[in-house]
Amino acid sequence: MPEITTKDGTTIFYKDWGTGQPILFSHGWPLSGDAWEAQMLFFGQNGYRVIAHDRRSHGRSAQTWDGNNMDQYADDLAELVEHLDLKNLIMIGHSTGGGEVAHYLGRHGTTRIAKVVLVGAVPPLMLKTEANPEGTPLDVFDGIRKGTALDRSQYFRDLSMPFYGFNRNNAKVNEGLRETFWLMGMAGGIKGEYDCIREFSEVDYTDDLRRIDKPTLFIHGDDDQIVPIAAAAYKSSRIVKGAILKVYEGSAHGLAQLEPERFNADVLAFIKG
Repeated sequence: MPEITTKDGTTIFYKDWGTGQPILFSHGWPLSGDAWEAQMLFFGQNGYRVIAHDRRSHGRSAQTWDGNNMDQYADDLAELVEHLDLKNLIMIGHSTGGGEVAHYLGRHGTTRIAKVVLVGAVPPLMLKTEANPEGTPLDVFDGIRKGTALDRSQYFRDLSMPFYGFNRNNAKVNEGLRETFWLMGMAGGIKGEYDCIREFSEVDYTDDLRRIDKPTLFIHGDDDQIVPIAAAAYKSSRIVKGAILKVYEGSAHGLAQLEPERFNADVLAFIKG
């Protein structure tokens, strides 16, 4: 299996397929790089080199007790980018992966970057505060911690419903997506997934967004129950200079998996534009 060993001795699994301009995908919590398979196939078939890693403690990467924080995630990503010597790179991040991409750009710069796509992404800040009243209350994230810590398997099964909007009236439930969500979630390590909850909920990415100086596309569903758009893309797209915001009306958090043809076409148009 292709993997790198980071400076702290952690093995990071990744997939690297095709040739052409590189696209690097960062996945959401608690998933793995496999969440991007419809995108990797599509863009690989359209002449791009596609890379997706499993964040440490997720998927097939090593399960670590320490280092499950956004600084380390961004540094792991930097080591992968440098190891593969990726240039003119398109970075695409979903949910927590959107925070990871933003923090990589804020921490390591944009020299290697061509364009950025942030999808249902957690920046600038998910947590409700006096300065961020549109955010989600802390007790919601404490509930995620409790579910992950004490009954992870059932919690992930339950979480797949709002993640894909299957709990909405008249929604057509895709059991295959639910099973895939559960399988990816359970492949990760409980300690890393538990620690990661703080990283997607309580980290403020505003300064990272301000450092992005490459063309950026935000895609977000306006019925996202996991990362509500009011505290996320509506704000982030105003912070990143010249950013484009594309709202998917009625769509849920896992929109790239729910609407792969639409999503792939929109991202391809942005890349070529």
